[in-house]
Amino acid sequence: MQHFLAILWNYGLSFKEIGVASMVLFAVIDIVGNIPLIIALREKTGQIYPLRTASVSLLILVGFLFVGESILGLIGVGINEFAVAGSFVLFFMALEMILGIEIFRDNGEGTTKVASVVPLAFPMIAGAGTMTSLISLRAEFELVNILIAILLNIVVVWIVLKLTTTFEKIIGATGIAILKKVFGIILLAIAIKLFSSNIRELF
Repeated sequence: MQHFLAILWNYGLSFKEIGVASMVLFAVIDIVGNIPLIIALREKTGQIYPLRTASVSLLILVGFLFVGESILGLIGVGINEFAVAGSFVLFFMALEMILGIEIFRDNGEGTTKVASVVPLAFPMIAGAGTMTSLISLRAEFELVNILIAILLNIVVVWIVLKLTTTFEKIIGATGIAILKKVFGIILLAIAIKLFSSNIRELF
């Protein structure tokens, strides 16, 4: 263990940087604030897969941290395009929560597994905001500290997803219905802000 820590220190391990990076990512991901959205998605698909969602989110974030900008530059797509695309997904999900309509249709078992990737892993967890934050953090902090911060946040995501049923029991059906409307409006506002703040960069 000491040998492992010594190696990390050589790579610039800093508990201060880990703490700051973790708090930044936690605020951007906002997994606790997204509990009503997770509950709504689980009711629609019948089931979510916490480990699958957490694993895919981890792969997306770590992959983007290393090669994201290069890949996006190679195919001619930027963070702003990702943000605008993600805003449309969030917009329609917000309409579902507010109006009680069905836009994303459940086509069976395949859909429940896909829902763990889209929209849970992307764009809710590993969305454009998180990716943009990673770029900013990469410019200031050592890589090892950002990686640890990502891992810590993914563990939190996994725990929250695992305990969604418990939260649902505590809140109750009426509480969930109210939270869906409230967070639907908040999600709609986030989608509009995400769209408006990034669409300007495209033109």
